[in-house]
This record gives sequence, C-alpha cells and structure tokens, in this order.
Amino acid sequence: MNFPRIALCLAGVGFIAAGAAAQAQALDGTLKKVAETKTITLGTRDSSIGFSYLDGNQKPVGYSMDICNKIVEAIKTQLKIPDLKVETVGVTSQNRIPLVQGGTVDMECGSTTNTTDRAKQVAFSPDIFRYSVRMVVRADSGIKTFADLKDKTVVTTSGTTSDALIKSNVRTASISIKSAYGKDHGDSFLQVESGRAAAFVMDDILLAGLVANAKNPADFAVVGEPLKTENYAIMFRKDDPQMKAIVDKTVIGMFNSGEMEKLYTKWLLTPIPPRNITINYPLSAETRDAWKNPSDKGV
Repeated sequence: MNFPRIALCLAGVGFIAAGAAAQAQALDGTLKKVAETKTITLGTRDSSIGFSYLDGNQKPVGYSMDICNKIVEAIKTQLKIPDLKVETVGVTSQNRIPLVQGGTVDMECGSTTNTTDRAKQVAFSPDIFRYSVRMVVRADSGIKTFADLKDKTVVTTSGTTSDALIKSNVRTASISIKSAYGKDHGDSFLQVESGRAAAFVMDDILLAGLVANAKNPADFAVVGEPLKTENYAIMFRKDDPQMKAIVDKTVIGMFNSGEMEKLYTKWLLTPIPPRNITINYPLSAETRDAWKNPSDKGV
C-alpha cells in the first residue's frame, strides 16, 4: 500500500475543500450585504393588485411578493442564515429604480417592466409575466379605441412606460389629448372614477385588478387595441453575478416545477384578500412562453 500517495491525495482533497470553502465565503454585492447585516430589504407596491399590494392588515402580498419570498428562502439556505430578517419598503414608479441602485432596496417585488433602457441601470430576473398595455374607461363613455380619446384627458401613472406609449400613439393617430399623471395606480384610477380623466392607460392586468376591486366594477371597461406587449420581472442591482445566479436559479426552478403556475392561479384566477375579489385574468400564451423559454432580455 502506497501511504505517501494516499496521504498526498488526502492532502489534495483537503486543499480543494478548503479552497471551495474559502470561495463560498467570498461573497460580493447583495449577498455580502445580506450576510453582514443578516437582513434583506424588499421593495413593495401599495396598489399593484394581484402582484404587490396591501391586504387588510396592511401587509404586502401578491404574486410578485410570493416569488420574492421564494428567492429569500433560497438566500437563507445558501448563506445558512435561517433567521434572516426580511424588511419591506414601499416604493413608487418614480423612485423604485433609484432605491434599488442606492442599496435601500435589495429586490423590488412589484409590477416593473423589464426594458432595455432600464437594464442599463438595474438587473432583472427572467420574465415572470407578460401583458398588454390598454386603457380603462367608464363603461358609459362610448370610448372604444385610442382614436376616441381626441381632445380628452388621459391619465397614466408617473414614472411608467405607458407615458411614452401614449405620446407615441398620439403622434401616430394625429390626435391631441390632455395628459394627466397619478402618483400611483390607485390615484390614476380615481381620476377616471371621479370623471377628471376619460381614460387611464396602463398594463391591462393592473387595470383588471383595479376594476375588480372597484365599488361598482360594472361601471368600468378595459378597452382598446393593445398598444404594446410588455413583461414584468423582479428587479435588483446591476453587475451582481452572485445575486443574479440565485435569482435566476430560483425563478427558473419555479417555472419547471409548476410552482409558478400555482401562484398564478392563486393570485389571478381565484379570490384574493382583502375583499375576496377575483381578477380573473386567463393565463396567456405569451406568459406560458415566458415560463417555457426564460428570458431577461427586456423590451
């Protein structure tokens, strides 16, 4: 028996193990921050109904929140911090990107569209949902198409991609409108509800949630040709490969296991708190494609 050779092999194994351990401890970016503070901070929304909104106890809940919570569990396991503290910070369409960039928020769990312009500032998970941009109007308004908005007040939420879409379509249709802005989706919808605006242009899934949650849902209709198909993703800091790896692995794992479809059914096809409304937004071919062919390329 060649003891020196075995001893050398064992020493080599020990060296590799030690190197692997050292490598595992060489955390960087978000994971390093989380490991040092034993805290992770999630950015949440107040009125992205179905995705990230406040329940009856003012707790952020929804489809995007559940996905972020799954990522948090993966981070707990990888960092071996079972008692990791999870804090939440309310964000808006206007401040969500700066708060992620500046480190106040580690992951934004809301209804953020992954665009190529935004990807220059932050990073995104693979698409978790795809939707169309349309408009909500009062059902008795007579408005059916974008052209019907001529000389009317059209509202959208400040800091969203819908603003540029409205302006582009106004130029294409050669019509004039009066632009208005809401501080959040609830405020924008209120402007239509109160008659201050004729239409609210936004992601059709968010419009469906707002209508379902209205006092009299039959008073409203989501109408018009889709202005664009876009996509939601979980947002986090750019140039952070360790965080990117754990986010992508977790989200793609949820696609493959069927867990993502279960969450979709939970939040978009069955009654949700606090009023037990049902958004009833059927699962589209576009979203199924996002799950089948994961992509973070943006629009």
